[in-house]
Amino acid sequence: MNARIVVGIEQTSAGERALAWAARRAAQFHRGLLIVSVVGGALGVVGEKQVLADTERLTEDWLSAEAERLRATGLSVEHAVLHGDPVSQLTAASAEEEMLVIGSDYRGPDEGPARGVHGIRIASAAKVPVVVVPDRDVAEGTGVVVGVDGSPVSEAAIRFAAAEADRLGEPLIAVTVWTPITTHHRNSIVYPELYIESLEKAAQETLAVSLAGLSQDYPDLEIRREVRRGYPSAVINGLAADARLAVVGSRGRGAIARFLLGSISHEVLTHLRTATAVVR
Repeated sequence: MNARIVVGIEQTSAGERALAWAARRAAQFHRGLLIVSVVGGALGVVGEKQVLADTERLTEDWLSAEAERLRATGLSVEHAVLHGDPVSQLTAASAEEEMLVIGSDYRGPDEGPARGVHGIRIASAAKVPVVVVPDRDVAEGTGVVVGVDGSPVSEAAIRFAAAEADRLGEPLIAVTVWTPITTHHRNSIVYPELYIESLEKAAQETLAVSLAGLSQDYPDLEIRREVRRGYPSAVINGLAADARLAVVGSRGRGAIARFLLGSISHEVLTHLRTATAVVR
């Protein structure tokens, strides 16, 4: 049987969004679904045993009801209540599966920052692609946006994004961002025209090389190429605002400096514009 989609949820609107996204993908691609929720670890204080027992019972009842509801739609669904640290528990639960889906309470640029420290840590630690779903409707977007910088992890992100776009029948929007050297000088710096042209040319070459052969692997896939000047996370999230899915690499190093580093992936996740997959 194919590996399952694992979705880690809490009883929040963000958890509901994540479960709905995972269920749609499971139905589209004929995957099994494993729904998990993590009950916090014990501290050893007086009266804690009963609180944990009650929490576990209520969580089990809730997950069981959610699993039964989704089985009625034809999905193969299992569920599990886990105990301890959410990062280690979700990382371990998804290690041999296809992907991990989690929610974020981020709702948009005017709604304040996300609480989701756990989400960022989970995306950094997991051994499989992690899809982080914001707490808003993302089902109406078009296209799969992927960041490209020529690094090995960027190549993995391209492969993941191309496969998703092809299966969804969506265009692949591949973007490489080039950024001039940042100066903190009080006066404005006038960049030489040759310097700007060289940066843009290097970005265009990186994108062309990274996408070479992709059309042969996916002959029906529409590929849109974007070379932009700016800051990577801002450009990616700008394009992702109208997209169905965004894909970023983690800990990339490439010819275009500062692109798809851990900090960029972090910034993309803390200002989600659509469901975003982190691939390594």
